[in-house]
Amino acid sequence: MTAQREWFDKDYYRTLGVDKGTSAKDITKAYRKLARKLHPDANPGDDAAEQRFKEVTAAYDVLGDQARREEYDQVRAMGPMPGMGGAPGGGFGGHGGVPFDLGDVFGGLFGQGGRGHRGGTRGVDLETRLGLSFFEAVNGVTTSVHLTSDAACSSCGGSGARPGTSPHRCDACGGSGATADNQGPFSFSRPCGTCGGSGSQIDDPCGNCRGTGVERRPREVKVRIPPGIEDEQKIRLKGRGGPGSGGPDGDLYVVVGVEPHPLFGRTGRNLTLTVPITFPEAVFGAEVEVPTLQDGPVTLRLPSGTRSGKTFRVKGRGVGTRRGRGDLLVTVEVIIPQEPNEAEQAAIEALSEAGGDNPREGLAG
Repeated sequence: MTAQREWFDKDYYRTLGVDKGTSAKDITKAYRKLARKLHPDANPGDDAAEQRFKEVTAAYDVLGDQARREEYDQVRAMGPMPGMGGAPGGGFGGHGGVPFDLGDVFGGLFGQGGRGHRGGTRGVDLETRLGLSFFEAVNGVTTSVHLTSDAACSSCGGSGARPGTSPHRCDACGGSGATADNQGPFSFSRPCGTCGGSGSQIDDPCGNCRGTGVERRPREVKVRIPPGIEDEQKIRLKGRGGPGSGGPDGDLYVVVGVEPHPLFGRTGRNLTLTVPITFPEAVFGAEVEVPTLQDGPVTLRLPSGTRSGKTFRVKGRGVGTRRGRGDLLVTVEVIIPQEPNEAEQAAIEALSEAGGDNPREGLAG
């Protein structure tokens, strides 16, 4: 079974600051927010923050897995257990008062075997940032991220045993990683205190990691960035996070930071561009050459009477993704001379004298 003793005592929803009915997506968001705030790298020397980081990670290990979350909810629904900090008296009894293993109860409840479950802790999820140029984000790139974190020991490969030797099966739990904790009329399976739930023991520890199987060192992790990735988007690299202790490794999340382009902006799959035009071009219409990001310039035909701020769509000249290619949205901006020369001033005065409709006539009270 996967149910743990502490499930009866700890409210993982409260630890993550969410309600029981919170969606899986929002639980993940809550965890990531807390993990960024409490991560040891962000709080060097802060033991309280490190402890809270471990607590929220343990909570997410359960609530972030749908199957484990369902088991946790069912265990919590059973209420406090006698001998576990719950109300005294009552309890579970076998037929005729014969003691039994609580694992049998959970095994029947969750459809799993009650005995011999293996302990272990999943590695923590890590997060790092990767800076990309605008062009790299649009086209995709295969690159590497560099970070310093806990990783499997480079000397022993994570076994914790001195190179040339191997761990052996734990004598206390027989390699199962769990031992029975007798609690009055029943027993409860818990991670083995001798091997920490790994199921193995080390007689000759590795000198580099001192038997932990883990060392803190710089790492280079290759990551493939898909075309069309956006600023602040995350990429999950499964199993490339912190090393697990008898459990799976955590994941690495790469947060992408995209440098702005001097000309182009971006909205989803569409590229945006502001193009200045002259007053005569706006009045009479014109053909204006505008650049694209990577396919060469295109000709944009402006109709007569084009207003400043009008946006034109150039099909298929945006960002290409798996869902298709976007467009280029060109917004024109009519340039008004700030210090007109004599010829410009004369032309403007002549235009003013030519008259025309009062554009503010409709505002008269």
